[in-house]
Amino acid sequence: MAILFDSDINWESCLQFGTRHFFKEKSAIYQQGTLGDGFYYIQKGLIKVTTTTSIGKERMLNIAIPGQLLGVQAMDRQPHFTTATAVNDSILYFFSCEHFQKLIKAQPSILNIFIKTVIHKMHILADKIYLDSLTPEQQLSVILLNICYEFKNYEVPLTQQDLTKCTGLTRITLYKIIKQWKAEEIIESRGKKFLIKKPDELKKLLGKVII
Repeated sequence: MAILFDSDINWESCLQFGTRHFFKEKSAIYQQGTLGDGFYYIQKGLIKVTTTTSIGKERMLNIAIPGQLLGVQAMDRQPHFTTATAVNDSILYFFSCEHFQKLIKAQPSILNIFIKTVIHKMHILADKIYLDSLTPEQQLSVILLNICYEFKNYEVPLTQQDLTKCTGLTRITLYKIIKQWKAEEIIESRGKKFLIKKPDELKKLLGKVII
């Protein structure tokens, strides 16, 4: 899972504590069931976070974007319960559990963010059964609202093509949803970003707020 973005933390200054890794498009950063030993900072690229159900069905939970952290839920050296896959060529920095101790000394406020984020992501995982029953419109609403929660604003740094790659929805389905939402002034395109103008309308589509 991806961690909350915090403008008070200069992650670029923390990269000295990690190791740089390049992941090609469609390659796995980590897989469900493998042991964790640290977390990743996303410097470049998009990462799709999924989980696999007991019957082998893949369910997307979130999209992680540059500036976020990934895999914090396995910092206790327990197995990952999600899979993270690079949507496009990506650059990530890996921080081992030992590196984390040095990072805390450099940026003490990180610890509080970790705790809040792990709690939030556990709620998302708890709702994965509920997510299976959602319509395409509701699935897209969840993804966009989760990203907004991560960045604490309603500007989503993704293009329509990015959303097609990440969500698993067909290009035509996604186009129809986006076109309708633009007509209803729920969202607006701004270059390579979406501005969510009426987040409450997306929440209404869900029937309950799960972010």
